[in-house]
Amino acid sequence: MELNTIAKAIVMAVGAVGPAIAIGMIGSKAMESIGRNPEAAGKILVPMLLACAFAEAIAIYALVIAFSI
Repeated sequence: MELNTIAKAIVMAVGAVGPAIAIGMIGSKAMESIGRNPEAAGKILVPMLLACAFAEAIAIYALVIAFSI
């Protein structure tokens, strides 16, 4: 029973690190781009939100795997 809990914790920890780093990098680069070209903020926002959603989906997959263990 205890190994099951440890396995779930490891899956969630590993599955959350990648998306967290990806979302941080996406936001950082988007803000850098908007800082360099403020007129392009509207064109940058939608792709940034889509990329964040795709990165967050990976964390949701890790959550599903943790529940299935």
